Amino acid sequence: MSDLSPQLEWIRRLVAFDTTSHKSNLALIDDVETYLQGFGAETFRVFNDDGTKANLYALVGPKVEGGVVLSGHTDVVPVEGQAWDTDPFVVTEKDGRLYGRGVADMKSFSAIALSLVPDMLAAGLKRPIIFALSYDEEIGLLGAPRMIAEIAEQMPKPSAVIVGEPTNMKVIDGHKGIASFTVKVTGYTTHSSQTDRGVSAVEAAAKLITKVSEMRERRASAADASSPFDPPYSTMTVNVVRGGTQLNIMAGEAMFQWDLRVVPGDSREDIIGEFTDFARGIEAEMRAKAPGCRIEIEQMSNAPSLAPEDNNPAADLAKAITGLNSTDVVSYAAEAGQFQEGGFSAVICGPGSIDQAHQPNEYITLEQVEEGTVFIRRLIERLSA
Repeated sequence: MSDLSPQLEWIRRLVAFDTTSHKSNLALIDDVETYLQGFGAETFRVFNDDGTKANLYALVGPKVEGGVVLSGHTDVVPVEGQAWDTDPFVVTEKDGRLYGRGVADMKSFSAIALSLVPDMLAAGLKRPIIFALSYDEEIGLLGAPRMIAEIAEQMPKPSAVIVGEPTNMKVIDGHKGIASFTVKVTGYTTHSSQTDRGVSAVEAAAKLITKVSEMRERRASAADASSPFDPPYSTMTVNVVRGGTQLNIMAGEAMFQWDLRVVPGDSREDIIGEFTDFARGIEAEMRAKAPGCRIEIEQMSNAPSLAPEDNNPAADLAKAITGLNSTDVVSYAAEAGQFQEGGFSAVICGPGSIDQAHQPNEYITLEQVEEGTVFIRRLIERLSA
């Protein structure tokens, strides 16, 4: 195994920033931007609405077309309620593994690339490497779209985007899209003996939840068995439900959240529209009894799928670098679909295992750090030729 000291230093450096999604990522962005500017990189920030978080994209090398975007999110999921054996924000090395929050998902990819900036400059890049670091990926892929739009406008057109989510360095050219919703139901409260006068928000919510299940089961029964996705259809699940106050009181309020994972080729808009139309019908029935009843649908996230394509320069590049002859698909969502929607050729390929994502005692093996380092070194060689 080659000397990984620079890579390990940067993994420790990034993990030390507690960038849990409900916190700011600006300290990490400050550090990375200062580092990149020290090498003469052109850097740009794209802030959220209140300025507490920022995307960062930066160009290393000549400002010409044909470069490659290295994309990674800076936020991590919470550690609260998880049984960690070590400090999650201090990388611990043991038995060939690095433990820490975000080592797999997905700070190691960005850390490896940042550690190799001196190599990029020494190699004399003929085409640039563009770093793209986002915020709020973990809570709905919220941050990247603004940055993607700016990269399309401000940067010479890159030939490929590599999103470094943990794939054990396998090449992923397809993922499901995601949308998530909070549904709030307001009924009309009466004593439970007066059901003819009241409107139960819980019962109305139950009808809506049943509709979610029905939409999923209908797709399951018509699934394309040749689809590479597992499961091979768009899924919808309700995993949070609250409502009512007491057994003998008609429920005045209820709330549930549902999650939608869409296979490429299925329409998010059609699914959302079908649910919304059904909800409006239930709401009309409720209001016929009590005009103050209502159903509110808040969309929390909405990100596109990554559709496998016959002509995908990003996948071809990643396969050539890794030596793999095939690609795969995943059922989770990532920012690759947003890049594709923005007009870029995109693929997912990064060190570490998705099985470690969001887990207590999250780890990445040193072998995966090595493979990720070899990948970026080979990319530098190609862009310098």
